[in-house]
Amino acid sequence: MDNLLSAWLEFQRGKRAKRETQKFEFNLEENLFRLHEDLVRKKFKLASYEPFSISDPKPRRIHKACVRDRVFHQAAFRKLSEFWNKRFLINSYSCQPKKGAHKAIEKLDSYLKKESSNNWKTVWVLKCDIRRFFDSVDHKILLELAKRGIEDVRTIDLINRIIESFQVVTGKGIPLGNVTSQLFANIYLHELDRFVKHKMKVRFYVRYCDDFVIADKNREQLQTYVPILKEFLSKKLLLTLHPDKITFRKYRQGVDFLGYVLFPHHRVLRPRTAKRILKKLQHPNQGGLPSYLGILKHCNGHKLEKKILELSKSWKQDSFELD
Repeated sequence: MDNLLSAWLEFQRGKRAKRETQKFEFNLEENLFRLHEDLVRKKFKLASYEPFSISDPKPRRIHKACVRDRVFHQAAFRKLSEFWNKRFLINSYSCQPKKGAHKAIEKLDSYLKKESSNNWKTVWVLKCDIRRFFDSVDHKILLELAKRGIEDVRTIDLINRIIESFQVVTGKGIPLGNVTSQLFANIYLHELDRFVKHKMKVRFYVRYCDDFVIADKNREQLQTYVPILKEFLSKKLLLTLHPDKITFRKYRQGVDFLGYVLFPHHRVLRPRTAKRILKKLQHPNQGGLPSYLGILKHCNGHKLEKKILELSKSWKQDSFELD
Protein backbone atom coordinates (compact mmCIF):
# COMPACT_ATOMS: atom_id res chain seq x y z
CA MET A 1 0.00 0.00 0.00
CA ASP A 2 2.86 2.41 0.74
CA ASN A 3 4.22 1.86 -2.76
CA LEU A 4 0.78 2.35 -4.35
CA LEU A 5 0.28 5.60 -2.44
CA SER A 6 3.73 6.86 -3.48
CA ALA A 7 2.97 5.81 -7.05
CA TRP A 8 -0.27 7.82 -6.96
CA LEU A 9 1.52 10.93 -5.64
CA GLU A 10 4.07 10.69 -8.46
CA PHE A 11 1.43 10.00 -11.11
CA GLN A 12 -0.92 12.88 -10.23
CA ARG A 13 1.72 15.62 -10.50
CA GLY A 14 0.65 17.96 -13.26
CA LYS A 15 -2.54 15.95 -13.90
CA ARG A 16 -4.83 17.00 -11.04
CA ALA A 17 -6.87 19.32 -13.25
CA LYS A 18 -7.85 16.45 -15.54
CA ARG A 19 -11.30 15.01 -15.06
CA GLU A 20 -10.21 11.37 -15.04
CA THR A 21 -7.65 12.09 -12.32
CA GLN A 22 -10.19 13.97 -10.21
CA LYS A 23 -12.66 11.12 -10.56
CA PHE A 24 -10.08 8.60 -9.28
CA GLU A 25 -9.02 10.95 -6.47
CA PHE A 26 -12.63 11.45 -5.31
CA ASN A 27 -12.59 7.86 -3.99
CA LEU A 28 -8.81 7.61 -3.68
CA GLU A 29 -8.62 5.42 -0.58
CA GLU A 30 -11.21 2.97 -1.88
CA ASN A 31 -9.58 2.83 -5.33
CA LEU A 32 -6.10 2.17 -3.93
CA PHE A 33 -7.34 -0.49 -1.50
CA ARG A 34 -9.25 -2.22 -4.31
CA LEU A 35 -6.16 -2.16 -6.53
CA HIS A 36 -4.06 -3.56 -3.68
CA GLU A 37 -6.59 -6.29 -3.01
CA ASP A 38 -6.74 -7.30 -6.68
CA LEU A 39 -2.94 -7.55 -6.76
CA VAL A 40 -2.75 -9.60 -3.55
CA ARG A 41 -5.49 -11.99 -4.72
CA LYS A 42 -3.97 -12.25 -8.22
CA LYS A 43 -7.16 -10.89 -9.77
CA PHE A 44 -5.62 -7.80 -11.30
CA LYS A 45 -6.18 -7.34 -15.03
CA LEU A 46 -5.03 -4.45 -17.19
CA ALA A 47 -7.75 -2.64 -19.11
CA SER A 48 -7.51 -1.77 -22.81
CA TYR A 49 -5.56 1.27 -23.99
CA GLU A 50 -6.94 4.47 -25.47
CA PRO A 51 -5.01 5.37 -28.66
CA PHE A 52 -4.39 8.90 -29.92
CA SER A 53 -1.85 10.62 -32.16
CA ILE A 54 0.62 13.44 -31.52
CA SER A 55 3.31 15.26 -33.52
CA ASP A 56 6.62 15.95 -31.75
CA PRO A 57 7.40 16.87 -34.59
CA LYS A 58 7.04 13.52 -36.36
CA PRO A 59 3.70 11.70 -35.94
CA ARG A 60 3.55 9.21 -33.06
CA ARG A 61 0.81 6.88 -31.93
CA ILE A 62 0.34 7.00 -28.15
CA HIS A 63 -1.62 4.38 -26.19
CA LYS A 64 -2.91 5.70 -22.87
CA ALA A 65 -3.96 3.43 -20.02
CA CYS A 66 -6.75 4.30 -17.57
CA VAL A 67 -5.82 6.07 -14.32
CA ARG A 68 -5.96 2.91 -12.19
CA ASP A 69 -3.60 1.09 -14.57
CA ARG A 70 -1.24 4.05 -14.78
CA VAL A 71 -0.97 4.10 -10.98
CA PHE A 72 -0.13 0.39 -11.14
CA HIS A 73 2.46 1.01 -13.90
CA GLN A 74 4.04 3.72 -11.75
CA ALA A 75 4.16 1.37 -8.74
CA ALA A 76 5.71 -1.41 -10.84
CA PHE A 77 8.18 1.05 -12.35
CA ARG A 78 9.28 2.22 -8.89
CA LYS A 79 10.15 -1.28 -7.72
CA LEU A 80 11.60 -2.64 -10.97
CA SER A 81 13.73 0.50 -11.42
CA GLU A 82 15.32 -0.06 -7.99
CA PHE A 83 16.42 -3.47 -9.22
CA TRP A 84 17.43 -2.58 -12.79
CA ASN A 85 18.99 0.89 -12.58
CA LYS A 86 21.96 -0.57 -10.69
CA ARG A 87 22.57 -2.99 -13.57
CA PHE A 88 22.48 -0.59 -16.51
CA LEU A 89 25.79 0.62 -17.94
CA ILE A 90 26.81 4.26 -17.57
CA ASN A 91 26.48 4.63 -21.37
CA SER A 92 22.67 4.38 -21.15
CA TYR A 93 21.03 7.76 -20.45
CA SER A 94 17.26 7.57 -20.94
CA CYS A 95 14.71 7.48 -18.10
CA GLN A 96 17.11 7.04 -15.17
CA PRO A 97 17.77 9.17 -12.08
CA LYS A 98 20.41 11.90 -12.55
CA LYS A 99 20.60 11.14 -16.27
CA GLY A 100 18.52 12.24 -19.28
CA ALA A 101 19.02 13.85 -22.69
CA HIS A 102 21.15 16.79 -21.50
CA LYS A 103 23.47 14.50 -19.53
CA ALA A 104 23.82 12.29 -22.64
CA ILE A 105 24.80 15.32 -24.72
CA GLU A 106 27.33 16.44 -22.10
CA LYS A 107 28.86 12.96 -22.01
CA LEU A 108 29.13 12.80 -25.80
CA ASP A 109 30.69 16.28 -25.82
CA SER A 110 33.29 15.18 -23.27
CA TYR A 111 34.04 12.02 -25.27
CA LEU A 112 34.53 14.04 -28.47
CA LYS A 113 36.85 16.51 -26.79
CA LYS A 114 38.86 13.68 -25.29
CA GLU A 115 39.13 11.66 -28.51
CA SER A 116 40.02 14.75 -30.56
CA SER A 117 42.59 15.93 -27.99
CA ASN A 118 40.63 19.18 -27.72
CA ASN A 119 40.13 19.38 -31.50
CA TRP A 120 43.75 18.71 -32.49
CA LYS A 121 42.74 15.47 -34.18
CA THR A 122 39.90 14.60 -36.54
CA VAL A 123 37.11 12.59 -34.92
CA TRP A 124 34.26 10.83 -36.70
CA VAL A 125 30.88 9.99 -35.20
CA LEU A 126 28.67 7.09 -36.27
CA LYS A 127 25.04 7.80 -35.45
CA CYS A 128 22.36 5.06 -35.62
CA ASP A 129 18.65 4.74 -34.99
CA ILE A 130 16.65 1.52 -34.54
CA ARG A 131 13.76 1.20 -36.95
CA ARG A 132 10.28 1.23 -35.33
CA PHE A 133 11.82 0.16 -32.03
CA PHE A 134 8.78 0.22 -29.73
CA ASP A 135 6.66 -1.63 -32.31
CA SER A 136 9.39 -4.25 -32.84
CA VAL A 137 10.15 -5.33 -29.25
CA ASP A 138 9.65 -9.10 -29.04
CA HIS A 139 7.56 -10.16 -26.02
CA LYS A 140 9.33 -13.47 -25.37
CA ILE A 141 12.78 -11.91 -25.50
CA LEU A 142 11.69 -9.00 -23.30
CA LEU A 143 10.21 -11.29 -20.66
CA GLU A 144 13.36 -13.41 -20.52
CA LEU A 145 15.50 -10.30 -20.10
CA ALA A 146 13.18 -8.52 -17.64
CA LYS A 147 12.91 -11.45 -15.23
CA ARG A 148 16.67 -12.06 -14.96
CA GLY A 149 17.67 -12.13 -11.32
CA ILE A 150 14.05 -11.90 -10.14
CA GLU A 151 12.97 -14.97 -8.17
CA ASP A 152 9.51 -13.91 -7.02
CA VAL A 153 6.95 -15.74 -9.21
CA ARG A 154 4.21 -13.12 -8.62
CA THR A 155 6.49 -10.31 -9.80
CA ILE A 156 7.38 -12.25 -12.96
CA ASP A 157 3.68 -12.88 -13.58
CA LEU A 158 2.90 -9.15 -13.30
CA ILE A 159 5.77 -8.29 -15.67
CA ASN A 160 4.35 -10.78 -18.15
CA ARG A 161 0.85 -9.27 -17.81
CA ILE A 162 2.20 -5.80 -18.55
CA ILE A 163 4.09 -7.05 -21.60
CA GLU A 164 1.12 -9.02 -22.96
CA SER A 165 -1.34 -6.16 -22.37
CA PHE A 166 -0.36 -4.61 -25.71
CA GLN A 167 0.81 -5.73 -29.12
CA VAL A 168 1.18 -4.19 -32.57
CA VAL A 169 1.35 -7.60 -34.22
CA THR A 170 1.20 -10.96 -32.46
CA GLY A 171 3.91 -11.13 -29.79
CA LYS A 172 5.50 -7.78 -30.62
CA GLY A 173 5.33 -4.19 -29.44
CA ILE A 174 5.23 -2.10 -26.25
CA PRO A 175 3.08 1.04 -25.97
CA LEU A 176 4.42 4.57 -26.14
CA GLY A 177 2.84 6.24 -23.12
CA ASN A 178 3.52 3.69 -20.38
CA VAL A 179 6.18 4.55 -17.83
CA THR A 180 7.00 0.82 -17.71
CA SER A 181 7.69 0.90 -21.47
CA GLN A 182 10.55 3.33 -20.83
CA LEU A 183 12.09 0.86 -18.40
CA PHE A 184 11.46 -2.11 -20.69
CA ALA A 185 13.19 -0.24 -23.53
CA ASN A 186 16.31 0.13 -21.38
CA ILE A 187 16.18 -3.51 -20.30
CA TYR A 188 15.87 -4.66 -23.93
CA LEU A 189 18.67 -2.43 -25.22
CA HIS A 190 20.89 -3.17 -22.22
CA GLU A 191 21.91 -6.19 -24.30
CA LEU A 192 23.10 -3.84 -27.04
CA ASP A 193 25.04 -1.77 -24.49
CA ARG A 194 26.76 -4.88 -23.16
CA PHE A 195 27.62 -6.09 -26.66
CA VAL A 196 29.06 -2.74 -27.77
CA LYS A 197 31.12 -2.21 -24.61
CA HIS A 198 32.14 -5.74 -23.65
CA LYS A 199 32.30 -7.59 -26.97
CA MET A 200 33.11 -4.87 -29.50
CA LYS A 201 35.27 -3.04 -26.92
CA VAL A 202 34.07 0.38 -28.08
CA ARG A 203 35.44 3.20 -25.91
CA PHE A 204 33.19 6.13 -26.80
CA TYR A 205 29.54 5.09 -26.93
CA VAL A 206 26.37 6.87 -25.78
CA ARG A 207 22.78 5.62 -26.06
CA TYR A 208 19.54 7.44 -25.37
CA CYS A 209 16.57 5.10 -25.88
CA ASP A 210 16.88 3.78 -29.47
CA ASP A 211 19.34 6.47 -30.66
CA PHE A 212 23.04 5.80 -30.17
CA VAL A 213 26.39 7.20 -31.26
CA ILE A 214 29.95 5.88 -31.43
CA ALA A 215 33.01 8.13 -31.78
CA ASP A 216 36.41 7.19 -33.24
CA LYS A 217 39.32 8.86 -35.02
CA ASN A 218 39.17 6.19 -37.73
CA ARG A 219 36.16 6.36 -40.09
CA GLU A 220 37.03 2.95 -41.59
CA GLN A 221 36.82 1.45 -38.10
CA LEU A 222 33.35 2.92 -37.63
CA GLN A 223 32.27 1.53 -41.00
CA THR A 224 33.25 -2.00 -39.91
CA TYR A 225 30.94 -1.63 -36.88
CA VAL A 226 27.76 -1.22 -38.96
CA PRO A 227 27.43 -4.84 -40.25
CA ILE A 228 28.41 -6.17 -36.81
CA LEU A 229 25.69 -4.11 -35.14
CA LYS A 230 23.14 -5.11 -37.78
CA GLU A 231 23.86 -8.80 -37.26
CA PHE A 232 23.68 -8.60 -33.46
CA LEU A 233 20.42 -6.64 -33.45
CA SER A 234 18.84 -8.94 -36.01
CA LYS A 235 19.85 -12.25 -34.42
CA LYS A 236 19.68 -11.45 -30.72
CA LEU A 237 16.94 -8.81 -30.44
CA LEU A 238 15.01 -9.15 -33.74
CA LEU A 239 15.60 -5.46 -34.48
CA THR A 240 16.90 -3.56 -37.50
CA LEU A 241 18.83 -0.33 -37.93
CA HIS A 242 16.98 2.36 -39.86
CA PRO A 243 18.85 2.41 -43.20
CA ASP A 244 18.25 6.13 -43.72
CA LYS A 245 19.53 7.07 -40.27
CA ILE A 246 23.02 5.57 -40.32
CA THR A 247 25.29 8.60 -40.64
CA PHE A 248 29.00 9.41 -40.42
CA ARG A 249 29.97 12.93 -39.44
CA LYS A 250 33.14 14.79 -38.50
CA TYR A 251 33.06 16.50 -35.12
CA ARG A 252 34.12 19.84 -36.61
CA GLN A 253 31.24 19.62 -39.14
CA GLY A 254 28.71 19.38 -36.29
CA VAL A 255 27.20 16.29 -34.69
CA ASP A 256 23.40 16.27 -34.51
CA PHE A 257 22.22 14.41 -31.40
CA LEU A 258 19.04 14.69 -29.31
CA GLY A 259 17.97 18.05 -30.68
CA TYR A 260 21.34 19.81 -30.49
CA VAL A 261 24.31 20.12 -32.86
CA LEU A 262 27.70 19.74 -31.18
CA PHE A 263 30.80 21.57 -32.48
CA PRO A 264 34.30 21.64 -30.92
CA HIS A 265 33.84 25.11 -29.39
CA HIS A 266 30.09 25.55 -29.09
CA ARG A 267 26.69 23.86 -29.20
CA VAL A 268 23.55 25.05 -30.99
CA LEU A 269 19.93 24.02 -31.19
CA ARG A 270 19.05 21.88 -34.20
CA PRO A 271 17.92 24.35 -36.95
CA ARG A 272 14.64 22.49 -37.57
CA THR A 273 13.84 22.69 -33.87
CA ALA A 274 14.57 26.43 -33.78
CA LYS A 275 12.29 27.05 -36.78
CA ARG A 276 9.53 24.97 -35.20
CA ILE A 277 9.75 26.93 -31.93
CA LEU A 278 9.53 30.28 -33.71
CA LYS A 279 6.60 29.07 -35.80
CA LYS A 280 4.71 27.90 -32.71
CA LEU A 281 5.38 31.15 -30.89
CA GLN A 282 3.69 33.14 -33.65
CA HIS A 283 0.51 32.12 -31.82
CA PRO A 284 0.52 33.14 -28.11
CA ASN A 285 -2.05 30.50 -27.16
CA GLN A 286 0.49 27.78 -27.98
CA GLY A 287 2.31 28.48 -24.69
CA GLY A 288 5.61 26.72 -23.88
CA LEU A 289 7.70 29.89 -23.49
CA PRO A 290 9.45 28.83 -20.21
CA SER A 291 10.30 25.38 -21.59
CA TYR A 292 11.72 26.85 -24.81
CA LEU A 293 13.90 29.24 -22.84
CA GLY A 294 14.99 26.30 -20.67
CA ILE A 295 16.08 24.34 -23.76
CA LEU A 296 18.30 27.25 -24.81
CA LYS A 297 20.20 27.20 -21.51
CA HIS A 298 21.99 24.08 -22.71
CA CYS A 299 23.42 25.63 -25.88
CA ASN A 300 24.61 28.85 -27.50
CA GLY A 301 21.16 30.21 -28.22
CA HIS A 302 21.48 33.93 -27.46
CA LYS A 303 20.17 35.07 -30.86
CA LEU A 304 17.20 32.69 -30.75
CA GLU A 305 16.45 33.68 -27.15
CA LYS A 306 16.41 37.33 -28.22
CA LYS A 307 13.89 36.56 -30.99
CA ILE A 308 11.70 34.59 -28.57
CA LEU A 309 11.69 37.42 -26.00
CA GLU A 310 10.85 39.94 -28.74
CA LEU A 311 7.86 37.76 -29.69
CA SER A 312 6.72 37.62 -26.07
CA LYS A 313 6.94 41.42 -25.83
CA SER A 314 4.76 41.75 -28.92
CA TRP A 315 2.13 39.50 -27.28
CA LYS A 316 2.06 41.76 -24.22
CA GLN A 317 1.81 44.86 -26.40
CA ASP A 318 -1.07 43.35 -28.40
CA SER A 319 -2.80 42.33 -25.18
CA PHE A 320 -2.41 45.86 -23.76
CA GLU A 321 -3.87 47.45 -26.92
CA LEU A 322 -6.83 45.07 -26.84
CA ASP A 323 -7.52 45.95 -23.21
